Amino acid sequence: MFTIATFTVLLSLSKAAFAQEGGPAPSSVAALVAQLRGAPTEADRFTLLTNDQLLFDFNNPASTVGVTTGIDGHTVQATSANFPAVVGNGISMTIGYLGPCAMNTPHTHPRASEINFSLNTTLRTGVLVENGARFAEIDIRPGTATVFPMGAIHFEMNPSCEPAMFVAGFNGEDPGVQQVAQRFFGLPPDIVGAALGGLGVQEVADLEGLIPDNVIFGVDSCLAKCNITRTGQPTAQRQPRVSANAFPSGVSALNTFALQTGKPAAPSGVPPNPAVSAAASKVAAASASATASASASAAPGRREEVVVREPFPEVVQFALRR
Repeated sequence: MFTIATFTVLLSLSKAAFAQEGGPAPSSVAALVAQLRGAPTEADRFTLLTNDQLLFDFNNPASTVGVTTGIDGHTVQATSANFPAVVGNGISMTIGYLGPCAMNTPHTHPRASEINFSLNTTLRTGVLVENGARFAEIDIRPGTATVFPMGAIHFEMNPSCEPAMFVAGFNGEDPGVQQVAQRFFGLPPDIVGAALGGLGVQEVADLEGLIPDNVIFGVDSCLAKCNITRTGQPTAQRQPRVSANAFPSGVSALNTFALQTGKPAAPSGVPPNPAVSAAASKVAAASASATASASASAAPGRREEVVVREPFPEVVQFALRR
């Protein structure tokens, strides 16, 4: 007699065989990935894939899955989430498209090591492997590569005034990615405040509200060299809030950027991005609203004091502090 476990295995194999013999195509990437993982051999997996499914277009991806976009560039991943051909092969890849002075912000890959190859520009990169390890800053020249071990914090920045590209290969089909700033500030606000030496939850909210979406504008010295104006950046990639990591009632970010230059100009060598322009316009509108509210009255528990900082001429940062 067949056991339930044996029947389940046979049913899985029969479904795979049905697909190989011209049965209905999977209705989604997830369905195809499930079939590929249930196939007993590489030959069976290869039979499940069409020629088109063996090709991934980084320049024109079929969907937004695996695409991360900020004000100064974007990255495109080919993983088991959007490229089923990698299933069973233990590989995946990311291509980075960095504008002038752009930075792929500090992040980790929890399930894979990375080898990063620079195509056309010397990239400034850095890596922290673990507690107690030295920090290593590595310039990846065109045609050279470096390694970022699994789980290590690392970044890539384009210090030139021309667009740059990098190719990142991974030894896993689902390497994962965690942006350090967004995920750290996504922890419970009181935990974050304590970890930063005793900051209040309002200060934590103010800082978290400034974390820009990856890929971001890089360091000021590069922007000045390339005559790029730093403008407000979208902040939609922040950690979603649930009851366990929510800010207390009445606490929200009060640091905003008032853009005095109207809509931002695209960095040299990078075509205007309508989505970025729209995001910057929303930032400017939010800034005006926050400034007006701060001038009218302070929220309970905070001093009626508006602190104005000028980190650079084009932007004025307002903070209503506790």
